[in-house]
Amino acid sequence: MRVLKIAAVGALALSLGACANTGMGPKQTGGAVLGAIGGGLLGSQIGGGSGQLIATGVGTLIGAAIGNSVGQSLDRADQAYLGNASYQAFESGRPQQWNNPQSGNYGYVNPGPTYQTGGGHCREYEQTIYIDGRPERGTGTACRQADGSWRIV
Repeated sequence: MRVLKIAAVGALALSLGACANTGMGPKQTGGAVLGAIGGGLLGSQIGGGSGQLIATGVGTLIGAAIGNSVGQSLDRADQAYLGNASYQAFESGRPQQWNNPQSGNYGYVNPGPTYQTGGGHCREYEQTIYIDGRPERGTGTACRQADGSWRIV
């Protein structure tokens, strides 16, 4: 009977993870699935009969939400590395690279020369981001704000 409960919790967690995958990174999805499994297993230890089934479902949902949040913050680490490299590239005018040793993702920011606009100094840039070894390329324009920060326009 216990093996059947664990299998049911695992199936529920996997189905929740598959449904919730839209727009989420792999760490966020993985965190949600692992959290759902852990929460479901904890919930299955509470009560008996239909109360135990409800506790398992609630535990699965709470665990998925907590795991999702943890996974999302890990994906933010890549964004922080990219943001720091972009700032350094825009400030210095020299290409910068970044690497997140925890995710294995990395990339490059290559700034163009600055030019004057009505709103201040701007520069175009190119970036290449490698996610799971696959390159994603993009271009854009960044302009210096009055407070010294750079804004992507």
